[in-house]
Amino acid sequence: MGRAARHARHHRRAGADARRSRPDLSVTDGARPSPNIWHHTATYEIENRAVDPHGHLAATLRATADWTGRDVLDLGCGTGFHLPFFAADARSVTGVEPHGDLVAIARRRTRRLANVRVEQGLAQALPLPDASVDVVHARWAYFFGPGAEPGLRELDRVVRRGGVAVVVDNDPTRSTFGGWFRRGYPEVDPAVVERWWSTHGWTRTPVDMGWSFPSRADLEAVVRIELPGDVAEQVLAEHEGLEVDYAVNVWSRRW
Repeated sequence: MGRAARHARHHRRAGADARRSRPDLSVTDGARPSPNIWHHTATYEIENRAVDPHGHLAATLRATADWTGRDVLDLGCGTGFHLPFFAADARSVTGVEPHGDLVAIARRRTRRLANVRVEQGLAQALPLPDASVDVVHARWAYFFGPGAEPGLRELDRVVRRGGVAVVVDNDPTRSTFGGWFRRGYPEVDPAVVERWWSTHGWTRTPVDMGWSFPSRADLEAVVRIELPGDVAEQVLAEHEGLEVDYAVNVWSRRW
């Protein structure tokens, strides 16, 4: 699932300085645009549906951070694809997303779910009270990586004692997609990223999740929003079928 264009930069500072206040936000207020979901929302929806066909990632998330009866924050929720998944068992779910158009889609998606709300905001300036959530979920977000310490401090502020955060990130060191990612974004150093997480007290759990598409056209469309144009065409010419083995890291931390 990539949000690969985000990862290519997530070793740099992601976003502006932490906000001292929380006014209404626009896309220029410290959020780094994601070329795939921000500009190809329908294709990214196809990608979300293709992720984790055997449930390995979902099982790891639940084992690491059971959200049953708890208050959940989905950080960088995008169009809200994962909000109903958490809402089925959680006491409450809050999605936070910087891009106003995606916020609107997420609100429409969850309008019938009484325990879900969606707020426009930034990882480094969360529109939430202190000690207000038990479980934080995020995946493939610009916020994470070296330089994102303001966002980690925000997690320290909003997560209750006994809470947990889980972050799903690409593992460029293995799997077919990992190889594609290294070709597309050679500037990303997996060792630097792993050292950053570990230094801040997070634990890595490797997961083989996979992609599985209903059609070749869907696979090709998704690859083309996740990788630079020349690399996308190269890997599509080399790869047959509708499935891609795809490895990720689930980073977790408890409070």
